[in-house]
Amino acid sequence: MSRRRTVRRGLVLGAGGVLGSAWMIGALRAVETETGRDLAASDLVVGTSAGSVVASLLGLGISVEAMANSERGIHESGDPVLDYRDLGASLPPRPKMRLGSPRLLTASALHPRQATPMVTLAALLPQGRGKISAVGDLVLAGMERAGADPGHWPDQPPLRIVAMNFDTGHRVLFGEPDAPWMSLPDAVMASCAIPGWYAPIEANGQRFVDGGTRSPTSVDLLVDAGLDEVVVVAPACSLTTDRPRGAVALVERQVRRAATRRLLREVALLEGAGTRVTVICPGPEDLTVMGGNLMDLTRRAEVFETSLRTTTELLRSTVHPRPRHRTTPPSRRPQPAADLQVAAETGATPAGAAADGLVRSKRGDDPPVGLGLAG
Repeated sequence: MSRRRTVRRGLVLGAGGVLGSAWMIGALRAVETETGRDLAASDLVVGTSAGSVVASLLGLGISVEAMANSERGIHESGDPVLDYRDLGASLPPRPKMRLGSPRLLTASALHPRQATPMVTLAALLPQGRGKISAVGDLVLAGMERAGADPGHWPDQPPLRIVAMNFDTGHRVLFGEPDAPWMSLPDAVMASCAIPGWYAPIEANGQRFVDGGTRSPTSVDLLVDAGLDEVVVVAPACSLTTDRPRGAVALVERQVRRAATRRLLREVALLEGAGTRVTVICPGPEDLTVMGGNLMDLTRRAEVFETSLRTTTELLRSTVHPRPRHRTTPPSRRPQPAADLQVAAETGATPAGAAADGLVRSKRGDDPPVGLGLAG
């Protein structure tokens, strides 16, 4: 009698700034509540920028419920408090008056086909003065709660943190055996260090910055991970959008569209390798609440509550009823990739697609492009 093979599942948490973190926690809470799935039981968790914070806390045994309670100001004894006020104002401090990375700018000029607009911009921006230590302190508090050694990386589930080498532009997957050694708090700070805003994080003579500069999720790095199913939560992307009037929000939506195109191509690569992928992104109502500045602390509570509600409504409208004890991820019928592209670029909702962004793509013939969103 043959034994049924265990399904290997992955969770990818993307970039999105302070508000992306709040939105992500609301979405994750809705997924767990509506599907009965324990996301911390994933076989692999990958985090980028804001997603690296949430991913690291999950890997340290902090539940999504505890993070959701923190967003509401409810804190159990010993649980880390997701309070980002120590990061400073919602605008960057005055930067240093010199290029962020001359070496990266030179590499982009020598290899223009490998360069991307966001990476080139990161190299050109002045060096940031902001301190990201509050993020490291949050992760360290999670490690202390878990009784983890400072040199410990969570292995249940295995955790990977994405950052970008600020001199070469290459992505680094901290936690991988061949990656440079960096403590978990430092790796998360590196993944969150927005170029031009925060100072890079240094390790072994190398500088690292926000992984979202290269890709909003880096889901393509999972092509060889041997996963059967992957849930991608992407606060920096949207398949349907709102129509903001402010100049800052209009620019943010343009960057968001580029990030979404990158995400869809990466998803196609992963599905081309045989992995089933579910993507959850903010929809128009979420975006209206987020505004144009994803670092605006004053909107956190409203963004969290909106995400919790809209994602719950989305899941109830798209997920077929299942017994509560089953741990299958949210799913819906596949949408043609062409329709997904239209949704990403125009804000139109493909026929049969949910208005708030839970979709699937199925085509793998588009090459990846180098556009992402720092944050």
